[in-house]
Amino acid sequence: MTSKKKLLFFLFVLSSTIYVFKLTVTTRAPSYRLPRGRACIFRSSNFLPHESGHHATRSDENPLTPKELRLVSRVIRSKPNGNLLFFGINPQLLALAEADGVRTAIFLEDDPERIRRFRPQRHRGTTVHRVSYREEAHRAYELLRHGREDAGCRRRVLGRDASSRCRLRLNDLPREVYDKSWDVVVVDGPRGDRPEAPGRMAAIYTAAAMAWTRNETDVLVHDVDRTIEKWFSWEFLCHENLVSAKGKLWHFRLRGGSQSHSFCTAKTFQIL
Repeated sequence: MTSKKKLLFFLFVLSSTIYVFKLTVTTRAPSYRLPRGRACIFRSSNFLPHESGHHATRSDENPLTPKELRLVSRVIRSKPNGNLLFFGINPQLLALAEADGVRTAIFLEDDPERIRRFRPQRHRGTTVHRVSYREEAHRAYELLRHGREDAGCRRRVLGRDASSRCRLRLNDLPREVYDKSWDVVVVDGPRGDRPEAPGRMAAIYTAAAMAWTRNETDVLVHDVDRTIEKWFSWEFLCHENLVSAKGKLWHFRLRGGSQSHSFCTAKTFQIL
């Protein structure tokens, strides 16, 4: 092989390697399989601006994409005169909650600034309650093991009178949250975008426990590209109940009435 041909061959190999490397680092395919044998990895989502109706969002709101918003809208419309429960205030979801055909909508939010900014504007059936979350996101792996090992966490019992030391249980919510039958529950809060910020572990657990005590409840979890949202959804909402997905949004349909104290019928995913 001549020197010229060797040079051309070397340049071809080099350019091909660079192309494959760029393709690998810039492309991320969605994954629906739970990772095994890895420690929790916490990362912030990218925040992009989006608008929905009269509730315009800022660039730090991590809004739903149009296709994710359409999925939520479709689920809500399938429950005429329904009761909606939201963990976290999202201006796009607030617009859906204020639409005609919704009986009751309650938002649970821990950030007073977001409560001030996204106060309901016109629907009498929409209310916002400030809540607090005890556990920070960096404790997710510890809490997942606690949820499996503590007998109180396996019981589908909620409320102020529930006697349990389960750290995932939210027992100090407003009474109406426990008493009402929820047709749709959306988990888009707390923010959970930093290790020291409140995570969504308890929100997902509580949504699941509420749904299991009803006849049928649709539960939607946003930001499932993040470790906490993905793992806790698999653990308590269960893979067999996943009916659809769009982008970073998973849609589960849970049917209660079972006498079992277990959340999932399928074998538990091992995240150890």
